[in-house]
Amino acid sequence: MSKLKIYNQVFIKTLGINESKLKKLNYQGVKSWDSVGHMNLISVLEKKFKIEMDIDDIVDFSSYEKGKKILKKYKVKI
Repeated sequence: MSKLKIYNQVFIKTLGINESKLKKLNYQGVKSWDSVGHMNLISVLEKKFKIEMDIDDIVDFSSYEKGKKILKKYKVKI
């Protein structure tokens, strides 16, 4: 499975959303992406990609697209 598919699946499963919502998805853009959902999302991403994000990056992870850019810092190319 490609890294993009893994990334997408984490969002879909963790937040319980449709793939069609991903491109424009922002923090708190859906009910499930609240502060608890955010930490769950980060936790699953860290496990899937075997990384540990800095707190600044966790806070800055404010959208689906922004997350792709942040993951590049950890050599996860999506």
